[in-house]
Amino acid sequence: MPGPFAVPQFIDAENKIFGPITTRQFLIMMVAGMLDFIFYKIFFFNIFIVIAVITTGVFGIFAFLRINGVAFHIFFLNLVLTLRRPRLRLWHKEEIKSLPPVEKVEIKKEFIPKPAISSSRLTSLSLVVNTGGAYKEEE
Repeated sequence: MPGPFAVPQFIDAENKIFGPITTRQFLIMMVAGMLDFIFYKIFFFNIFIVIAVITTGVFGIFAFLRINGVAFHIFFLNLVLTLRRPRLRLWHKEEIKSLPPVEKVEIKKEFIPKPAISSSRLTSLSLVVNTGGAYKEEE
């Protein structure tokens, strides 16, 4: 029996207005069309063609391209923010500069063999574990 509240299913899907075209894509291409019209009125036809192809292409990329399921304008903003951040992050730059150089410490590795467990001791331990502690070993 369904509950009294309807839970939205596809909240990340954009609303479509003309077939597969979303509102965001339509508005971006409308701005590109307006810019192309302004360029048509300002420039000679040969220059207009070059500028219109470039602007429509760039706006088309921003409208329709998706990288890893993310719209290109969000990907582009993340790329710009990542490139503006420093590559190395330090907590206190002044304190790190004043620290003395670190001395290399030698660590001696020795092999210390552990005594082998006798089979009778191993058997009694397995009985304790298997019985959940009910078995008490005789001492």
